[in-house]
This record gives sequence, structure tokens and C-alpha cells, in this order.
Amino acid sequence: MELLIKKARIVDYYQNFTGDIYINDGIINKIGVNLNEKCLKIDGEGLVVMPSFVDLHVHFREPGFTRKEDIESGSRAAAKGGYTMVNLMANTDPVCSSMDTVNYVLNRAKQVGILDVHQCVSITDNFEGKDTSHLDKLDDRVKIISEDGKDVTDSSVMLEAMVKAKKSRRIVMCHSEDHSLSNIDMRLAENIMTWRNITLSEFTGCAVHIAHVSTKESMEYIMEGKIKGANITCEVAPHHIVLYENDYRVNPPIRTKEDRDFLIKSIKDGWVDTISTDHAPHTSEDKMQGAPGISGIETAFSLCYTNLVKGGHITLNKLSGLMSKNPSDILGIKKGRITPGYEGDLVLLDLNKEYKIQREEFLSKGKNTPFEGYMVFGDIVKTIKAGKVVFEK
Repeated sequence: MELLIKKARIVDYYQNFTGDIYINDGIINKIGVNLNEKCLKIDGEGLVVMPSFVDLHVHFREPGFTRKEDIESGSRAAAKGGYTMVNLMANTDPVCSSMDTVNYVLNRAKQVGILDVHQCVSITDNFEGKDTSHLDKLDDRVKIISEDGKDVTDSSVMLEAMVKAKKSRRIVMCHSEDHSLSNIDMRLAENIMTWRNITLSEFTGCAVHIAHVSTKESMEYIMEGKIKGANITCEVAPHHIVLYENDYRVNPPIRTKEDRDFLIKSIKDGWVDTISTDHAPHTSEDKMQGAPGISGIETAFSLCYTNLVKGGHITLNKLSGLMSKNPSDILGIKKGRITPGYEGDLVLLDLNKEYKIQREEFLSKGKNTPFEGYMVFGDIVKTIKAGKVVFEK
């Protein structure tokens, strides 16, 4: 498969110029000006081409909850949002605690053929918070373990899991929440467990990724840990850097303006590694009954571009690092850069196009969003996976 993109503004984490990109056999072969190859061409004049986005925090709900989302609908939604790689959480039915479920998900994703997928395995067997023996049976395709949706309350169990993860060179992705405090104060519940998970990482040397950081205090603990050399990375979600003092139900909750502003400052100052969506689609019935979560993978780039880049906080290069290069580096994949030898996964954007977010236009089964009616910039025109167009406006 050969593809030549002509006269686009090429932007990734370090470069910004107008030129051409030639993809051959799914790999970026050449970048430059006035390239001339005999193959399919895309006219990129007036558009920006960036590395496609990589999302470290996604729920596609399959197996078990396909009324909310499935791998095909989730893949189509992700491609519409400019993503070609997602890291799927383990809170399926059955809980992903074995290679059987990993293999099922990877095979389904391959059948659908739109995205690359990594499937997390649960930290404890069946999310029961006690047994980590299943971790001894995983193969090298599992790079991240996570209990997302909850935390491992027993610190000795989490310690045991981190020791195993360090030995097998896996990342422990932490949903930081002390569930004994959740009904008392969700802020305290997040802060205490963020500190604990960082402390256990420091003790074990295990690579830890702190998910959906939402409070100033949690981010300060992460900053302190990084200064001390802890092997930690972290993410923030678009809804936590756009909204504040809003009662839309997500977990962790939308916080105060002070928290929101501190997260943005932390992005500017380089403490935040990635922006991840925590895409959590629900049926309208489940949402009405109080299910926490947002269908966010189709709106993430536009919200971040509008609020962070057009808002004057960071450059487009910086946003590319947060949404493409850094998550690719964490996963250890050759995506996220527009460089010869890297995968030909790109997104073409019209940054001047303003549009209204409308849930009925979502390709996700989940229409749950607090951003209905928001006006945003940054329309995704095409998403390209290994030189093949997988979404076109």
C-alpha cells in the first residue's frame, strides 16, 4: 500500500513545516518537499497532518457489555476521533484476567481491522482484590495491568503485583481511589491512593502510570515523585481540563476551577505525560441510573485543541506529544512521530473549521457527553492507518 500526502502542514512533537509524506508498505518512507511518487495521492493543501492519536485509557465493553459498546463500534468512533491505537481496560465480562480473554479481544480487533489494540489484564484475578497468581501466566503481549474502575485496596496485594510487574517489565496502571473513603470524600479518596501508589512504585521500582489525575494534590504528589526519580507517568482526561464545578457524573468527579487550572499549568510545565480520554460509553438507561462515564474518544482532540492550543496554553507540537508521541513511547510502539521508519498512522485536520458537538453524530454506541452543543475547532478530515484511510469525513 503506497500513499503520498502532498502540500500539508506537517506537525508532530518537534517539527512544523509544509511538505509531503510518502508511505510505503504501511511505513513512513520519506518526508520532504516536492516528492513525486507514482501512487495514490491526497491533496493536503490547507490542512494539517499529524501523527494519529494513541489513547492509553479506553473502555470498548467487549466481551460482556456490548449494549454499551463493542470493538467494531468503538473502533469506528476512535478512527473518527483521529485514533489508530487504543489501550483497553479489563472491566469486561468476564473480567480480563487471562490470555483467553486477551486473545478474544485481539482477534476481534484484527477482524474489524480499523485499529491496533492493546488489552490490559486485571491486577487481581477477577477484580477480587486478593489473588495475583494469574499474572504469572501472561505472555509478552500484555504490557500493562490495571484494575481500572477501582483500585486494589490491600496495599500488600498491590505491592505483590508491582514486584511481579517489575520482574516482567510491565506497567501498573492505577485508578487511584480509597474505596473506604469514596462515600465520605472523593477528593480524599483519590489523593490518599495516589500517594500510596507512588510510594509503592518508589519502593519496588515498578513502572506505574497514574490514570485520570483530577486533583491539585494528586498532581503535586506526582511532581514530587518525579523529582525524586520515581518510575511514574501520568495522564489527564479532556473533561478534567475543560470542565470545573460541574455535576456531570464521571469517576473521578469533575473538580474545582483551582484543580482544573492547576492541571493545565502542569501540562504547560511538562509534568503530565499523556492526555487520555477514559472513553466510557453507556446506554442512556445506564447513564440515567447514575453510571459514571463519558463517551469521549470522538471529541478529545477538538476539545484539547480549542482549550489548550487556541486557548494559548501550549503549542500544537506539545499537544501532539501528549496525544501521540508520549503514549506511543509508554506502550513501546513505533507510532507518534512523522519520521521515516515509523508507522504510517496519520490524521488530517482542518484546524480552522469550527463545529458543534452533537451526540447524535457519534459513531460510538455511547452518546453520553456533557459537551453537547459545545463549539470547537479542529475537524478531523481523514484518519490513516498504515497508509490506508480508515475514516473519511
